[in-house]
Amino acid sequence: MIEKTVTAGHYAQKQLLSRSGLVRWTHGSRFRMGRELVERFAGQRLLDYGCGDGTFLALVQDLFPSAVGADVALDQVEDCKRRFESLPGMAFLSTEDLGNAAQRNHYDVVVCMEVLEHCPDDIQSAVLDQILAVTAPGGSLIVSVPIEIGPPLVAKQCARALVAFGGLSEYAHRERYRAGELLTMVFAGRNASIPREEHVGKIDELRTTRYTGHKGFNWRRLEQSLEHRFTVERRLFSPLQTLGPWLNSQVWFVCRKPSKM
Repeated sequence: MIEKTVTAGHYAQKQLLSRSGLVRWTHGSRFRMGRELVERFAGQRLLDYGCGDGTFLALVQDLFPSAVGADVALDQVEDCKRRFESLPGMAFLSTEDLGNAAQRNHYDVVVCMEVLEHCPDDIQSAVLDQILAVTAPGGSLIVSVPIEIGPPLVAKQCARALVAFGGLSEYAHRERYRAGELLTMVFAGRNASIPREEHVGKIDELRTTRYTGHKGFNWRRLEQSLEHRFTVERRLFSPLQTLGPWLNSQVWFVCRKPSKM
């Protein structure tokens, strides 16, 4: 659970504290998996890339009393600074600030959870390059993204409709598939894709960024992009690891940056 020293943010309210037992279970399993994967790095320099409301950092503050969260949305960064002010070891900054020379090769472990599926291809490539730049030689990258292909896609669409019917407003306007789109993604191979709708979000009062939803995201394409930059050491699935990619909602990649590049 989130430590009482930190007020739960809006993502935690919707996910870990959701009134839907299914939502609580799936997202709770995801955060537990993330914590398990970073435990062996306890005390090292940790960056949570795309930290959102800081939920993950709140869950691992006993392991990483000094850590950094970065997000593209400046209102998120300011909100985290306010809610984490009682924990002076925690710092929050804009992803733009990661371009500073002091950030290069700085972090022993970088976590990027549920971020890359929201990036159009060109932005995703730029984000991966930025993560590579700030990861220390020999350092680790832990990535989680949703599985939105194969049988899990059908199960997820049914579950999303079910919780929307149950009254959860955040699922009322969920993404929907045409029959042909659904078939393409259910039987998707490593390079399968469908057109992805892009949206525009605010960075601050003057700047915007482009992002996508989950529809059309293919984790197998992302895997290839990771392999171009990192050594992918492990691939795991949650919430039920033994069922692999066929009946799980998330895929995880544990990667390592080469010591020499």
